[in-house]
Amino acid sequence: MIKRFILASIRWYQHRGGSRHFFNTECNFEPSCSHYTYQAISQYGTWHGIKLGVARMRRCNEPDCVHKKHDPVP
Repeated sequence: MIKRFILASIRWYQHRGGSRHFFNTECNFEPSCSHYTYQAISQYGTWHGIKLGVARMRRCNEPDCVHKKHDPVP
């Protein structure tokens, strides 16, 4: 039940414009951090997926990144 709520929240965030709309920035990675977190939760479960997603977001520290880095879910 928590997993479905979190995944629905991520989809809501993505449909509303994601980081460009809410933070006025664009993700440095491909797939985006929200897609990565969604995939990680789907594959590894709620808590491990959230840990992977948060670790990924912590690495997203170049606001003016020119080239996106390819970083798929392990």
